[in-house]
Amino acid sequence: MAPTDDNEPADRHAASPPVTTPPARRPADDAVAQAGRRMPRWLPRAMVLALALIAAFQLGSWAFHQLTGLLINILIAFFLALAIEPAVSWMASRGMRRGLATFLVFLGLTIVTAGFITLLGSMLAGQIIKMVEGFPDYLDSVIHWINQTFHTDLRRVDVQEGLLHSDWLRKYAQNSAAGVLDVSAQVLGGLFQLLTVALFSFYFAADGPRLRRALCSVLPPARQAEVLRAWEIAVDKTGGYLYSRGLMALISGIAHYILLQALGVPYAPVLGVWVGLVSQFIPTIGTYLAGALPMLIAFTVNPWYAVWVLIFVVVYQQFENYMLQPKLTSKTVDIHPAVAFGSVIAGTALLGAVGALIAIPATATLQAFLGAYVKRYAVTDDPRVQGHRPRRTGGTGAGMRLRRLWARQPRTEESA
Repeated sequence: MAPTDDNEPADRHAASPPVTTPPARRPADDAVAQAGRRMPRWLPRAMVLALALIAAFQLGSWAFHQLTGLLINILIAFFLALAIEPAVSWMASRGMRRGLATFLVFLGLTIVTAGFITLLGSMLAGQIIKMVEGFPDYLDSVIHWINQTFHTDLRRVDVQEGLLHSDWLRKYAQNSAAGVLDVSAQVLGGLFQLLTVALFSFYFAADGPRLRRALCSVLPPARQAEVLRAWEIAVDKTGGYLYSRGLMALISGIAHYILLQALGVPYAPVLGVWVGLVSQFIPTIGTYLAGALPMLIAFTVNPWYAVWVLIFVVVYQQFENYMLQPKLTSKTVDIHPAVAFGSVIAGTALLGAVGALIAIPATATLQAFLGAYVKRYAVTDDPRVQGHRPRRTGGTGAGMRLRRLWARQPRTEESA
């Protein structure tokens, strides 16, 4: 039976899937979706702040590297001002103005330094002139030794002409002429740094009370007392270090002057001053560096004199380390030799020669300042504190085990 038209619509509606209408979206859902696609309000500010901090760090790092030389000069000037503070304060306490007292101290230091440099320069110039005048005789002796040893026929005229026409001498002269400008620039730069250090140290010493008042004015009263205490400790340690080293330099210079004068070595006063200053203000190895120049000059007089100078330098170093230095520095810079040596190495690694010079007073100041705040206790009477190990009757270790095995051996034989 053929389907009728009445059944067709019913079947079509039955076969087609039901149509569902999507739910209507609420305005709150639209706002959440738009907020999820939008950048948070705090993110641009955070990005700008991060970029500003990075730029400030880069600018500060660049400025610090550019001002490193100036900061080192100010540090040297500060320690120099601390070193002359006792002398300036002593004269100021007797009615003299601090500016005039500081000027007199600097004038004395300038006169002593200029005199030492003048004497050392004249000594070196005299030795160079003596070497230049005696060079032909020395060259003749060397040529004579070569001719006798190797059976050659060299002449001084041939050697001199070969040196004058050699490419090595021409290149050396060209490089020396080009290096004159570099040396001149370094000398001018050194003079400018010396003037900067002298100017800052003069201001630090002359305006010391004003500087302390300015520093304490921005601190609470409790912090002011700590700062003043640290300042006083730094003055005592730095000044004590300088004066004790100066006294030891005087004793060392006089002792070496007596030896050199007795041996007849020329320029004995200047060499004595050289040994005294270099041996005391260059820590640890200064004595051996200072003794090299007197040994060299003594060798030109008599080779055995150089040996006597070396022996005296070694013996005097031991006398200074064990007898003289502990008595002079016990109340000023009382630090262990190992600590002093380590501080010198650390100062040299950080600031070079400047760090080596200020390492010991800086370490002594830090040690004294920390010692005032570290609580200490009475040490027990245990012998192990003195390095003595208590002896036990029973014994321990391998010896005890051997004794036990030896005691057991007869019993095993008897049982067998």
